[in-house]
Amino acid sequence: MIPALMPTYNRADLAFVRGEGAVLWTEDGRRFLDFGGGIATSSLGHGHPHLVKAIADQAAKVIHVSNLYRIPQAETLAARHVANSFADSVFFCNSGAEANEGMVKAVRRYHWANGRPERWRMICFEGAFHGRTLAMISATGNPKYLEGFGPPVDGFDHVPFGDMNAVRAAIGKETAGIMVEPVQGEGGVRPASLRFLRELRAACDEYGLLLALDEVQTGMGRSGRLWAHEWAGIEPDVMSAAKGIGGGFPLGAVFAKEHVAKHLKPGTHGTTYGGSPLACAAGNAVLDVILSHGFLPRVDRVARHLWRALLDLQARHPEVIEEVRGAGLLLGLKLREGIANTAAQDAAAAEGLLTVAAGQNVLRLAPPLIITEEEADEAVHLLGRVCLRLHPSSAQRAAK
Repeated sequence: MIPALMPTYNRADLAFVRGEGAVLWTEDGRRFLDFGGGIATSSLGHGHPHLVKAIADQAAKVIHVSNLYRIPQAETLAARHVANSFADSVFFCNSGAEANEGMVKAVRRYHWANGRPERWRMICFEGAFHGRTLAMISATGNPKYLEGFGPPVDGFDHVPFGDMNAVRAAIGKETAGIMVEPVQGEGGVRPASLRFLRELRAACDEYGLLLALDEVQTGMGRSGRLWAHEWAGIEPDVMSAAKGIGGGFPLGAVFAKEHVAKHLKPGTHGTTYGGSPLACAAGNAVLDVILSHGFLPRVDRVARHLWRALLDLQARHPEVIEEVRGAGLLLGLKLREGIANTAAQDAAAAEGLLTVAAGQNVLRLAPPLIITEEEADEAVHLLGRVCLRLHPSSAQRAAK
């Protein structure tokens, strides 16, 4: 018999009842170090007092009114994001998939409004992940996600990630923009080189295209800067954000420069729940913390510490870990052939560490941004125990 909760996930038999910082506890009192972070979403960890208070205070006043009226909390949050990003205007929604849908609509609308309606196609990349709507599984292009849902939505052309020659070859008279993640999270924690991001910006400028960055997973400080593209010294025309932007409360956003945003006039796009007083209270609280003095430099410092420790772990367990990859606090362990990332994820949970499987047989680490160096060390210690579980020769060598 089918369960009441639709079985769209293979859920682990774990139910968490309490969290503090980077730690979660189950109903039966077991402690877990959370290096999955709700899939890069719990940016401030669990039970953060400033975020909790902001949500509770706002919930006691007004939760929802709809976008038929002014929402001061959304106006404040938008102004703060504009002041701290490339964008001139921000649209709030509920999720990353919605943000990516809005971003693609903005790109198409821009060309239509400028007398180029034939430009409506997006260049996307193999290994991408942009969400679960019909259009976004088509933008993702992964046959596993497309299977059983009929013909893919047209308008998305896929090329190898990081291949600038393929990008240029794919540009045609119908091309409207290029859509790319600075780090492919679901696709295997594969970072784009900074040179590749700069070359994409240059190609868009050369051909009159819009650069659309999907920073759903990489944004809001996860790379050690507020937005990952800042490391490349470039600015997109439009960008999607979600996950960490609300610290665990559902919130997404489309950031855009004026030349793009001005064409999304009343009636062209909308949302019932997006930008609600409660969601934006959470968003403002998250921004308070991430923009506070020293926060992002500390994220960068802890991330580099964790990176070095993972490289040492790889050196000690080369028969398990093939490669360490990623950026900031979005890191992945590429496992050797024959060692499944799902088995590693289960082994990590058995050791009290939460992780997330990703494409290309990668074990993904996306902890809250508030982790300490000591918690990073604890995670690496537990991953060492995972390696001993996964490969008997590791245990034999360690015993010598």
